[in-house]
Amino acid sequence: MQVRHRARVVALAMVMLVGAGGCASVPQADPGGTGGGLAPVGSAEQVTGAGASSLPDQLTGSDTKPRPRKKPQPEVRATKTPKASTGHRPRVPQKSNLTRCQQGEHQREVETYLARLGGFGTVTVDGRQTDADCAAIKKFQQRYDIRPAEGRAGPLTLDVAKRLATTDVKRCSAGSGTTFCVDLTRQTTWVMRDGKVVAKPTVTRTGMAGYATPAGTYKVNLRNLKEWSNPYEVWLPYWQRFNGGIGFHETTTYLHNAGIGSHGCVNLLHTDAVRWWELGKVGSRVVLVGRRPGT
Repeated sequence: MQVRHRARVVALAMVMLVGAGGCASVPQADPGGTGGGLAPVGSAEQVTGAGASSLPDQLTGSDTKPRPRKKPQPEVRATKTPKASTGHRPRVPQKSNLTRCQQGEHQREVETYLARLGGFGTVTVDGRQTDADCAAIKKFQQRYDIRPAEGRAGPLTLDVAKRLATTDVKRCSAGSGTTFCVDLTRQTTWVMRDGKVVAKPTVTRTGMAGYATPAGTYKVNLRNLKEWSNPYEVWLPYWQRFNGGIGFHETTTYLHNAGIGSHGCVNLLHTDAVRWWELGKVGSRVVLVGRRPGT
């Protein structure tokens, strides 16, 4: 009996050992933490956060099958979302001083004379170049063929502006009808009709040394749209003769070349030659006063 009892006890112990090997129970941690038993689940990687998603479902408590790991996606940088239109156009930076040009050595003087003449735009007489001053000076230079017309108040611009602004139209004793007036001293000319100015003073160039244009009162006695000059072999556009071989005509050279002059004629810019032709006729009065300096 004792032998049978012992055999039963031994068999029971063996059954218990075999069942323990196939169970899924979690082994207990080693009390010392450094023993030879199995390490507890999560001692190397906690089953939380990112680590939990990478562990088998048996260890995370999920009832579903393990899911395949997703491949990492390339990084996408955030971009700014355009704002909804408010109905206003975006403000575009504007360039300033679009017409500004170099300031000349006679800035204040030119400003003074242009303000007196008028008709060329707003000018501030302060000796400082501004957009408005530049535009006015350019317009003045273009009108009187001053080259280059870049808005700089240089010596030539000052000379022309001063001559025009100081011309005294009352010096011309104009009566009834059309009278062409010439100030030989200032090298300017204008037109009057019945005592009133109908064409404001503009620039001219008269006879050079040895060919001085004489002062006096004359009448237009011949007109021709295109006169041929036999002595000098050149065409004279808008020809209006008033004294021998002397008359008004469009200049054939740069009018502001002070080193030369005509052979007695009154040279005009194209615009003025056309206007003088339109206003004149045979019999129109011509009055010349003063004398060109240097002749």
